[in-house]
Amino acid sequence: MIECWRWFGPADPIRPFEIAQTGATGVVTALHDIPYGEVWPAEAIARRQAEASQGPGLTWEVVESLPVHEGIKRGEGDLSRLFANYRQSLANLAAAGVRTVCYNFMPLIDWTRTDLAAPLPRGGTALRFEAAKMAALDIHMLGRAGAEADWPEDVRARARSWFDAASLSEQDELMAAVMAGLPGAYDRYDIAGLRLALERWTGADRTSLRAAFARFLAEVVPAAEDLGVRLCVHPDDPPRNLLGLPRVVSSGDDIAWVLAQAESPANGLTLCAGSLGAGPANDPVAIAAAFASRIAFAHLRNVSKEPDGSFQEAEHLGGDTDMVALIDVLLAEEASRRAAGRADHAIPFRPDHGHHLLDDDTRRTHPGYPLAGRLRGLAELRGVAKALNRVRA
Repeated sequence: MIECWRWFGPADPIRPFEIAQTGATGVVTALHDIPYGEVWPAEAIARRQAEASQGPGLTWEVVESLPVHEGIKRGEGDLSRLFANYRQSLANLAAAGVRTVCYNFMPLIDWTRTDLAAPLPRGGTALRFEAAKMAALDIHMLGRAGAEADWPEDVRARARSWFDAASLSEQDELMAAVMAGLPGAYDRYDIAGLRLALERWTGADRTSLRAAFARFLAEVVPAAEDLGVRLCVHPDDPPRNLLGLPRVVSSGDDIAWVLAQAESPANGLTLCAGSLGAGPANDPVAIAAAFASRIAFAHLRNVSKEPDGSFQEAEHLGGDTDMVALIDVLLAEEASRRAAGRADHAIPFRPDHGHHLLDDDTRRTHPGYPLAGRLRGLAELRGVAKALNRVRA
């Protein structure tokens, strides 16, 4: 397995020379400053490669993400330019030797949390998704029509209580937390802006989003295959509909549908243990085993779920997912690929969404991407992989 580290580019307070000291050899990054739908120029890709390689022994291993424009997700209008631009970006990346490209098909908002600094029992903080607070935003702050029907009665009651007691600054803090999942320099919404953005999705449902997704794959997978690029879809985070928006990569059945749209190594999966693990009906280990041959990249993190749909980022070897069993699945798949003579047998992975520990709060890192917390996670995951490989030897 290739040990990687998510890096947000020159604006990231964690520098490549520090990443190198974690033991990671691969950088996972993107050109966050380029607007969605525009071509990633060869010059900008080369510049980012050079910046990443300033850490000894580091290479740009995985793109996360090459964003899919919202117009493509809505399936609206003439999309020929957007598809052509996406294919050109893939070509420019492939020419530079960057051939693993993670993306997602979540409409409007990316990964979603309601708390960016939930306190931990022994100190430090974690990301958290609180169902009642998300319902409060949906029902009372946004006032979305039909929102009540999307939340159970007990969650609605606690949402009402939270909203009635919350100050304006607490409501602003909640909105900022929900917006924090948007990557890079992407514009954040206020309540009025989010209402307007949601209006553009009026009438969207699971069927329409799947149709748009199928069209996207038909347009880009053949080009990716010709280029030797492995596209790998990231599951929904959390794996449920939010704000009335459908999500279609939330379960094993959803993943099976995506991969069946193009039986190609260019149409693969980012195995995110945390995103899938937040779904009460999901078994990330079983999902990994079922789709092992299509896994191109892995996010290894863990969550602890609660009955009402809330969840919190757990220690990498804690939480509800058996991380040892999951890594064993990935190592078995690597062994199968080696036996088949594949040069690309190694699966890149990164420790995802670490706890903020020790002096992590002294750096203004992207939420969920601290230094000490991820270093702890990487060391633990590395140890598990080493031990399992010793058993296999």
